[in-house]
Amino acid sequence: MTIGIISDTHDNVPMIRKAVQIFNERKVDFVIHAGDLVAPFSIIPLDDLKCDYAGVFGNNDGERFGLSKRSHGKINSPPKTVELENRKILILHEPIEIIAFTKSQVYDTIVYGHTHIPAIEKQNNTLVINPCECGGWLSGRSSIALLNLDTMDAQIIEL
Repeated sequence: MTIGIISDTHDNVPMIRKAVQIFNERKVDFVIHAGDLVAPFSIIPLDDLKCDYAGVFGNNDGERFGLSKRSHGKINSPPKTVELENRKILILHEPIEIIAFTKSQVYDTIVYGHTHIPAIEKQNNTLVINPCECGGWLSGRSSIALLNLDTMDAQIIEL
């Protein structure tokens, strides 16, 4: 099973569409959004995904009611846990308490955003992933990540 990971889209609809296109081309089975969508209209491109998705609010998501409504309840307050293929995935926006979460050894993977810095690293047998930022406003770099749940390998994909 392949998971698409996206974060910090910050209303950049053309880049969100590009990410969705890549997720569909790669035939991902599920997409995780780690927050900072910003406005409800930025969810519209996610409707073109050929799979389901879930995500969390970020610190820049002011219109949370609208985001939750537009996503049909798929975007919620962090932390959020999803279980796929017998793997527990924790979704955060800010990397708060990651050390405690990895030490608990409850989660196979932790996905977060916020820092706009890509990361794929093992911490206490937990794979921790930050796909960087899809929006590209802060770093000038737009990227997403893919995670293979069978092999627990992840990669950053530049958009």
